[in-house]
Amino acid sequence: MLAVGRHGRLALLAPVGVYAVSDRRPVQAGTIYDLASLTKVVALTTACMLLVDEGKLALDAPVQRYVPEFTGPLKDRVTIRHLLTHSAGLVADLPLYDSTRTRAAALHAVDTTTLLAPPGTTYRYSDLSAIVLMQVVERLAGEPLDRFLTRRVFGPLAMPSTRFLPPPGWRDRIAPTENDTIFRHRLLVGEVHDESAARLGGVSGNAGLFSNALDLSRLAALLLNGGAWDTLQLIRAETVAEFTRRQDIPAGSTRALGWDTPSDSGYSSAGSKLSRHSFG
Repeated sequence: MLAVGRHGRLALLAPVGVYAVSDRRPVQAGTIYDLASLTKVVALTTACMLLVDEGKLALDAPVQRYVPEFTGPLKDRVTIRHLLTHSAGLVADLPLYDSTRTRAAALHAVDTTTLLAPPGTTYRYSDLSAIVLMQVVERLAGEPLDRFLTRRVFGPLAMPSTRFLPPPGWRDRIAPTENDTIFRHRLLVGEVHDESAARLGGVSGNAGLFSNALDLSRLAALLLNGGAWDTLQLIRAETVAEFTRRQDIPAGSTRALGWDTPSDSGYSSAGSKLSRHSFG
């Protein structure tokens, strides 16, 4: 699916291909996909922006202020900014689907995992950072991540095809993700592919969100327009600017807050033509 925006509006929406090798239906403009790690920016990072705007979340506050269960050597030095820049020193992932059986046990395993490096000294892309940050968001919001986002973001922005835990009625509109051969042993359609997010019940900060290109184009336009969409100012422009600015933590890292920026070599996962001011 290709979506192109111009001057703050959708200029092109081009579906390409079919649903799956075994399902030859052509992809439609409204086809919904498992967003996988885009959940980290579309859902979790946006939630953090809102809480920063409200004065509830301080970027340089220790994580333990919000989640006291986040314990272990040097963890008192880990800040929200470290989590958002993947510089907390946490491991990349844990086999939660295999080592735990409940959401509570999975969160405990994440919160008590030993750091691999002192906070702020190394970059390591980490699902655990997103899972810890989800707990921060839920405690400050006073409700689960999915409900908070539906009420504060997806509803106001008119993103009707964006949510965690898609209902059965959406199944025919969702493209299959993968034939899971290690955990659930079935073709995954409308249930999160990520094993850790699945163990957490399908709602997590690292994965679990479903959406389509049309809905995502609205959020992209909002961010490019300083947090505004039509007459709605959802996020302060200053907050968007801070979250999409390269943080240089650790020195030389391309990471913004939640988002990433192009490498200094001029190449990135999206190609070599992106502006140095772009983020994704």
